[in-house]
Amino acid sequence: MMETVGGYADILGANLYYEVSGQGQPLIMIHAGVADSRQWNSEFARFSDGYRVVRYDLRGFGRSEPVNADYSHMSDLDGLLAFLAIEEPVVLMGCSMGGGLAMDYALAKPSRVKALIMVDAGPSGLKLDVPPHPKAEEAEAAYEAGNLDLVAELETQIWFDGMGRTPEEVDPKMRALAFEMNRQDLMHDAKHLGKRLPDAEIPAAGRLEELRVPVLIVVGEQDIPFIQAAADLMQARIPSAKKVVIQDAAHLPNMDHPGLFQDAVVEFLNDLGS
Repeated sequence: MMETVGGYADILGANLYYEVSGQGQPLIMIHAGVADSRQWNSEFARFSDGYRVVRYDLRGFGRSEPVNADYSHMSDLDGLLAFLAIEEPVVLMGCSMGGGLAMDYALAKPSRVKALIMVDAGPSGLKLDVPPHPKAEEAEAAYEAGNLDLVAELETQIWFDGMGRTPEEVDPKMRALAFEMNRQDLMHDAKHLGKRLPDAEIPAAGRLEELRVPVLIVVGEQDIPFIQAAADLMQARIPSAKKVVIQDAAHLPNMDHPGLFQDAVVEFLNDLGS
């Protein structure tokens, strides 16, 4: 692994924690809304050999404290790329909420994006009539009651364990990290600081045919029905889309099976250069 440089970038009034390693094609990793940049521990190490990899904690996640101001994650991403003086087109790899942000960015600034990797994500504004996870209502009630420990556990069951898997059937160290990241995010959220503005004026759900860059869709077999349906819809409507299903994985498939996930990404990235 190459030497890592990181710290805090003052972006539009917030201090965003970031790390950069390697040289070459910029590869920006954007974490899920139940995680932080540690989601990409394994990928950050592997891809720094051959790419200039960037990972960061979104505002209000991980080590990036929320601040009392209106903001958008897209403006923060744009500001971070400027701070790092990254001017060439980037590959954006986003999971869940991070994938939605990546797609909105690719549509808003097509000349800035070379390719898009959507990991258990859907386009912004997408509405589908599919059943939620059986634990979703219980998690919402726990949140309303202020029981953040219970929320974190239930959301770990929803997002990390996934559909049809028990806590005993997943990697205990990765599950503990997933719980820890989500618990930290819930603590930030409980501060009720700042108002998130929409990342896109026109949601991506109605603009999928406009995407002209290569798109890799990765989905965990055990993720919720909404994400499965979103993946199918993107595959059908994005001209350049390729879909890969990771078996025995849920919403954070790179943490379930790093090797399988990274092999799929490597194949996709190699094809970009051919």
